[in-house]
Amino acid sequence: MLIATNERGHVVKRPSKPAIGKMLADLQRGNAHLVLERLDTGRPGSWYIQVLLRENNTFQLEYRDGVRELHFQTQTISQEKVLGALLGWAGTAPDWQDCFMWNNISEQFAPRDSASPERPSSQEPPLARIRTDPGRQRSDGTNHTVTKLQ
Repeated sequence: MLIATNERGHVVKRPSKPAIGKMLADLQRGNAHLVLERLDTGRPGSWYIQVLLRENNTFQLEYRDGVRELHFQTQTISQEKVLGALLGWAGTAPDWQDCFMWNNISEQFAPRDSASPERPSSQEPPLARIRTDPGRQRSDGTNHTVTKLQ
């Protein structure tokens, strides 16, 4: 099952293509991110794609395929390309990533070195968080967050 959530906490279960498009079109200050999450009981880990409307009016797009080692990010000025990626990911199209150059950002979520207290590998780093909604958790128990490059 797909769930779409925006920064204001509006949740849509099984969002349609028009609903995803409207949620993307409605991004603005105070409602600057959108998360699509795939909740499949047979798939462990976090499966999501998220978009952040940055202060410079570009879009930061990220996706995670189950584990932290498969967490990727890109940026674009094209809302149309972002919509294509969101709909392609939601529809499990095999080539939805092809119109972007993706950077693996898994190192941002790696456990700390042994000299520091280690946090669970499924928890996202506290630095670079712009919002954490403790009332909305992913299927693996971690909170939704949108990262922002400094």
